[in-house]
Amino acid sequence: MGQPVKIKILEHEYLIKSDEKEVQVYRIAEYVNNKLREIQAKMPGLSEKKTAILAALDIAGEYFQLKKENDELLTDRRQRTEALIHNIDSVIG
Repeated sequence: MGQPVKIKILEHEYLIKSDEKEVQVYRIAEYVNNKLREIQAKMPGLSEKKTAILAALDIAGEYFQLKKENDELLTDRRQRTEALIHNIDSVIG
């Protein structure tokens, strides 16, 4: 693990140890902080705990959408590769 990195999330400071580069830790913290502020702006008066849960659900939703898109791209590439191999085999064979 690298050196600890001090980040600030919703006015709270945290010391984070990570294998990620410092700049990446800051980017992640900024992303999370922006999500939390976005939720707070949409639903003022929520507790930090509820805000954090809603932000986590939002981030998880984004993650699973990106994962689905990635899986679809991999499936498409695999199918195209198999089709190319079949075409090459039919020409060579």
